[in-house]
Amino acid sequence: MLSARNWRRDWLSGLAASMLAALLFASPALNGLQDLGIDVLYALQRPLLSDRAPESPAVVIALDEETHRRPPFADKPTVLWTPELAQVMKAVLDGGASVVGFDIVLPSSMENFVPGMERPFLLTLRDAARQGRVVLGRVQHQAKPIEPHAGQRIAVGQDRNIRLLNALEDDDGVIRRHPLHFLWRNADGTLAPQPAMAAELAARKGAPALSGGESILLRFDTRPGAIPAYSLADLLACADGNHAEYFARHFKDKVVLIGVAADVEDRKLTSMRWATQPEAAGAAPRCTLPPMPELIRSDLRRDSIPGVFIHATAVNNLLRGDALRQPSLPMAFAAILLAVLAAALAILLLPPLRAALASLVAALLWAAIALVAFNAGWVLPLLNGLAAMLLGYVLLVAYRFTLADRDKRALRQAFALYLPRPVIDRMIDEGKPPALGGEQRAVTVLFSDIAGFTKASEALSPAELVAALNEYFAAMTAIVEEHGGFVDKFVGDAVVAVFGAPLNDGKHAQHAVRAALHMDRVLREQKGFRLGQNAPIHIRIGLNTGPVLIGNIGSPRRFNYTAMGDAVNLASRLEGANKMFGTRILVSDSTRAACGDAILFREIDRVRVLGRDAPVSLYEPLARAGRLRADDPRNAAAFAAALALWRQGDFAAAERGFLALPNDPAAVAFAKRCAAKPPLGWDGVSDLTEK
Repeated sequence: MLSARNWRRDWLSGLAASMLAALLFASPALNGLQDLGIDVLYALQRPLLSDRAPESPAVVIALDEETHRRPPFADKPTVLWTPELAQVMKAVLDGGASVVGFDIVLPSSMENFVPGMERPFLLTLRDAARQGRVVLGRVQHQAKPIEPHAGQRIAVGQDRNIRLLNALEDDDGVIRRHPLHFLWRNADGTLAPQPAMAAELAARKGAPALSGGESILLRFDTRPGAIPAYSLADLLACADGNHAEYFARHFKDKVVLIGVAADVEDRKLTSMRWATQPEAAGAAPRCTLPPMPELIRSDLRRDSIPGVFIHATAVNNLLRGDALRQPSLPMAFAAILLAVLAAALAILLLPPLRAALASLVAALLWAAIALVAFNAGWVLPLLNGLAAMLLGYVLLVAYRFTLADRDKRALRQAFALYLPRPVIDRMIDEGKPPALGGEQRAVTVLFSDIAGFTKASEALSPAELVAALNEYFAAMTAIVEEHGGFVDKFVGDAVVAVFGAPLNDGKHAQHAVRAALHMDRVLREQKGFRLGQNAPIHIRIGLNTGPVLIGNIGSPRRFNYTAMGDAVNLASRLEGANKMFGTRILVSDSTRAACGDAILFREIDRVRVLGRDAPVSLYEPLARAGRLRADDPRNAAAFAAALALWRQGDFAAAERGFLALPNDPAAVAFAKRCAAKPPLGWDGVSDLTEK
């Protein structure tokens, strides 16, 4: 997190790292990354699209696999298909098609070998050309283009009805853009811009002229059947059957492209390469012939599409005016900078793990914004932004590690062994060193002591004693912290812990008692805790809940984060009271009340501790609610009945009641007290004369 002391330096560093990352990834040198992002956006866009595609102004007549397999096309080269093409083309034009464009080039003719064979085709081309309703295609390859046969060129009036079919591939071989015009050498040898096939077809349909720009960024529609495709074989059968209404229904006012839609020939990689769909999906309505079952491949997905659909997409984009748009370089830089700054803010303000999670959320948000914008026709630099965010993250994490967090780490290391972690965190957040001062707060204080420590330690060398205590203290500290407390201090063999500070904890009494039960259970069940070769360690614990003064207490040169007050002293007295009653854990009535029903207790006695006049009720915690073992020798009900007799002064009956619990240390201790009887004038309250 930012330090209050160096916030200006940190902010300037974050801004500098963000600017550097944004400048780098908004650079035109990384346009390839932006183009790759378009492909990713197409793949992500599919789930957002509605099922119903808008009506396509362009349709395709496909020279597909079915056409190659059905008569009269089967086993015939395409050059012999001109009579059938003429028949279908006439039916389409008669059905009201606006213009027909050829995405195939027929550079040769059979007219010399079969006189009159191409006459219907040439006449159909001539009549359509006079109406401005046909455009033939040519392909520029090196010096000489591949042209339609001379007869076809003459039929359509030469260059005014012939346009280039070339497509633009990006450096990675993927088609994302489509040219609007090419430079073409006229008959007089001059060079002049000439519209590309798609631009010409769209213009003849009435598309507005585009000012400037060499190409458009294609906006493909990835939904099945977005551009209807009709098999040439089915349309020929439809024309033979005089189904004029079918042609009027499907081709009226349409831009029609005739092209190859085969398995191998003329297939192109486009930015839809990762947004694939089954090739049989969205098939156009048939007229006469049923589909060929062997050609229906519902499981076939390919990353390429027939080239004719690229021209059809360009026509649709031009007619609808919905080609993809990219922000200008300054706008792209601003968008990337905002994305990086959002991640930088999280990195500088949050701890490392939360900063990483927040940066991930920022990256997902950037992707979501880019996807929504893409669905609206705008291409934000998705991958450039993500890469810039990653670079900014690396730079700022390195900055924090080497500079911004260096002082914090040093401060944390310096005080980690002396102050609770929450206090250190707060100190670092505020950017201030620890200072003297405290606050009044209700807490639960735990005192523990090792039974028989003095005698056991006499047989140990100082090194052995320290090693044994270190192991014991480490285990007890871990339990205290596990239950939300912190170890205030070690006094000889004693552990002093506080629950409910420095962080607020509404259940600090419960957590303190659970920690005490846990500490006692670990030492009883794990016999490995010993003072040298002596008997296993046993501890006595006292707990009290009440208001204390807690904070940094001491002198300006040396102080501790500790708790002070009568509540602390009483907890210490209760730890010593265990010796009188044979118990291991005792809590005050205030702790008992604060625990509610979460802990099962039994009352032990009412006592006056040294230095206090008001009596205190003592309770022994037996277990967490519902977890008392069936074989536990401490019978709470029988003990309570005997204790009631003790307080009534019926010491003989009380003694018999306590003796009935021979395995209960507290009952054994009370039986001895019954035999000795309290002094005259006893008021039912026992006096603790030892600390």
